[in-house]
Amino acid sequence: MYKNFILFLFSILFFFNHSFANIDIKARTAILQDYLSGEVLYEKEPDRSIYPASMTKIMTSIIAFDLIKSGDLSLDEKFLISEKAWRLSTAGYSSMFVMVGDEVSVENLLKGIIVASGNDSCIALAEGIAGTEEEFAIMMTSKAREIGMENTNFANSSGINDPDNYSTVRDIMIMSNYLIKNHPEFYKWFKEKEFTWDRTGGDPITQGNRNPLLYKNMGVDGVKTGYLAVERYSLASSLERKGRRLIAVGSGFETKKLRSKESAKLLTYGLTNFDLVEIAKSNESFSDVDVWLGKKNKVSVYSKDDIYKIIKKGQKKLLKIKLIYDGPIEAPIKKDQILAKLKIVYDQDLVGEYDLLALEDIKKVNIFSRLIKSLNYLIWGDV
Repeated sequence: MYKNFILFLFSILFFFNHSFANIDIKARTAILQDYLSGEVLYEKEPDRSIYPASMTKIMTSIIAFDLIKSGDLSLDEKFLISEKAWRLSTAGYSSMFVMVGDEVSVENLLKGIIVASGNDSCIALAEGIAGTEEEFAIMMTSKAREIGMENTNFANSSGINDPDNYSTVRDIMIMSNYLIKNHPEFYKWFKEKEFTWDRTGGDPITQGNRNPLLYKNMGVDGVKTGYLAVERYSLASSLERKGRRLIAVGSGFETKKLRSKESAKLLTYGLTNFDLVEIAKSNESFSDVDVWLGKKNKVSVYSKDDIYKIIKKGQKKLLKIKLIYDGPIEAPIKKDQILAKLKIVYDQDLVGEYDLLALEDIKKVNIFSRLIKSLNYLIWGDV
């Protein structure tokens, strides 16, 4: 028996075509993503090559976070400051102001990178982890490939001028997404507004976070600014509000003021023009399907992944969620057995399809019970 249950969850417009975005961001290249659904809500030449400048430091941090998570590095481990790292702190670059010969903890180096945007702390961390900054850059590029950053190459740990240190706003978005998803406990550091370094040979120095959106009352909690004369101003930013998270990346802003204004505009656009719809939570019961000859007449089914969709506000058309299976399904049923499909249909077009799995084992009834059920079915059509 074939069953097609239409779940009356919504009747709303599902918005897929990103080209209908009705704003223009004053940057050479920009992108906006809804974090939970993965949908891109705005893009402007998102695959155009850029010099990521200090946004590079997101990957420098990720390498350390991954090693800490795997147990191969600890926050209290200390690295010796080389002359190469120290020289950057005296050359006019943004710095933590480490001193040659110092031993600085991984935690302080990371906060120096994340909050103070210290180029010297990037080199110190890179050398401590990989021996040389060049070897560390190879690790960075390898990680970029692993997480889907297809148009990125890292040549150093800080993002200072190097023609071989390049990326795209789409790749920076992917990198930011990875950071937030895989290291939420460390991502909190990106919203810290200042960092005080109790440096050797001088008074403690306090520096503020360079992300201008942290100081606006809009829910921004990361991630990283950048500046190079050839690229101008850039910013990867993320906002969380009422269960929604957006990630925006822009590069080629002509001024600091435009970087702040246009990035805020992009995030606000995502909040005010779109709603997030939760369709299914991973590993939680989504619905029930009928069972034949089982010790239970129904079994719950679930999705392995969270399923979210973005809808555009102010428009209504048909969005239908269909649970489809060929049933009733004969027992025995094994937990995690694929039993059904969840199909998302918009205006008669299939726009999403997901497997639904059994939430538990269902054993077959004994011979006598099977006989009774079969007779009931023959006489009454009762399953």
